[in-house]
Amino acid sequence: MTWTKLLASRDVQRHRTSKKELDDVRALIARDLADAGVTALSADRRFATAYNAALLTAHMLIACAGYRVTAKTGHHKVAFDAITLTLGASASKYADYFERCRRKRNVIDYTRSHVATETEAQEILEKATEFRGFVEAWIDSKFPALKRRE
Repeated sequence: MTWTKLLASRDVQRHRTSKKELDDVRALIARDLADAGVTALSADRRFATAYNAALLTAHMLIACAGYRVTAKTGHHKVAFDAITLTLGASASKYADYFERCRRKRNVIDYTRSHVATETEAQEILEKATEFRGFVEAWIDSKFPALKRRE
């Protein structure tokens, strides 16, 4: 996969991000990570909420790379595939993990309940938090003007 192929298939479009846009997405990610830690919620809901934080983090990463994923069937998969495209092989562990989570989240949101275990809900929260840190460090090093506010 390349950005050229994604553009040609209209899975992404060119996009110029801003610090305000990223800060707004950062607030959504922080909210979702906090909500995913609320143990009074079901494991399914915590899993899906942490998943959303990871998806938003991928969108933030893609925006910094100069693109936006289009809203069409398969856009979550495109977002997670673009992790490795943007960050390289060192980030494939995140892309692979969140791709597996994408399939589980689809079942949670559209098919059945009681799908995620407590362990899975905690694990995705930890991975989404770790991924956010990884992406923020990349942004800090590549785009200092887009750095998160302290």
